[in-house]
Amino acid sequence: MQVIDWDLAVSTGTRLVRPGPQVSRAEARQAVADLRRLSREAEGHVREFTRIDTETAAQPATVVDRPGWIRANVEGFRVVLEPLTERMSNRAQAPAIVAAVGSRITGVEVGALLAFLATRVLGQYELFLPPDPSGRAATGRLTLVAPNIVHAERELGVHAGDFRLWVCLHEETHRVQFTGVPWLREYVRSQMTEFLLAADLDLPTLIERLRSAADAVADVVRGGEGSLIDAIQTPEQKQILDRLTAVMTLVEGHGDYVMDAVGPSVVPSVADIRNKFQHRREGGSRIDRTVRRLLGLDLKMKQYAEGSAFVRDVVGHVGIDGFNKIWGSPATLPTLEEIAAPESWISRVVDSPALPSANGAASAASAASADGAGTDADPRSDGDSPAPPPPPAN
Repeated sequence: MQVIDWDLAVSTGTRLVRPGPQVSRAEARQAVADLRRLSREAEGHVREFTRIDTETAAQPATVVDRPGWIRANVEGFRVVLEPLTERMSNRAQAPAIVAAVGSRITGVEVGALLAFLATRVLGQYELFLPPDPSGRAATGRLTLVAPNIVHAERELGVHAGDFRLWVCLHEETHRVQFTGVPWLREYVRSQMTEFLLAADLDLPTLIERLRSAADAVADVVRGGEGSLIDAIQTPEQKQILDRLTAVMTLVEGHGDYVMDAVGPSVVPSVADIRNKFQHRREGGSRIDRTVRRLLGLDLKMKQYAEGSAFVRDVVGHVGIDGFNKIWGSPATLPTLEEIAAPESWISRVVDSPALPSANGAASAASAASADGAGTDADPRSDGDSPAPPPPPAN
């Protein structure tokens, strides 16, 4: 049983997505060449600043248009949802016509959602990809959406080269995180699989969830703060989602901190870019804001702002090396409560005598002190509290 008609999702998304900005062939080629070059340049800046070692060879980013982003994300969705679709397929089979109609409906829905998001995403690090031709699991791919970056820099009226490098700094930080911290990708994958398999799929529960989803839609349309994700999750999923939210808030907040902290030395107009970008994100039409609230994207932006503030606070107190103890193991990751209170994470991890590492051994978290604290603090003087867009919510 095919739960989602993926081919229909791609065709629907690519049909509905709006075209990008008008550019000449020469301008398009220049934008692609710039983004590939700047992604390589950004990686060097990110590795030097974060002090996260990775043995993965540097690779230029994959630059795509909006339909290309849709196709790439459908591939990722298939990988992420595979455990759930397998379990549903192994259950009692629905009549063939019901299964066929249901998969086509969900295919259209997924395609429409991707068409909406494809005009907003500037870039992302794709964690989940199909195996390569030899059957080996892919390690990840950095993707930049050229028409969206060009559209954003024109709309903001910022220096194109500076803006492109600024975006690359954020996305390259994610590549360094997930290639330099070997256990992190598997941790995120396992939490996502656990979240999906914790879903209650019996008919009465499904009906209840659909009613909750309808209530959430009505609440958002009225200007409320509900979201579909909150409405349809089970209590067990809520606990898992809190862990996922915490780790994604960390990695996005870290990416936003790095892009602005590195920025002044390599992106001369970073303060102007950040100020204009922040205003752009907070704007949009009423329909656009309603959809963002419904999908939980506004809430995620708030959480990522808190993640950036967490990183800045910790680095300001214990320096980059003290902060980097966060990558020791899942046990050293912050909880949502600790993100709101960075001093509690510092007390538990940096000041702790020992914590388990990713391989089960004692962590060296206590080996380093806070010597030099503040020397690696955020060099910005404007007091901004960056709020990074969650991929895909730029």
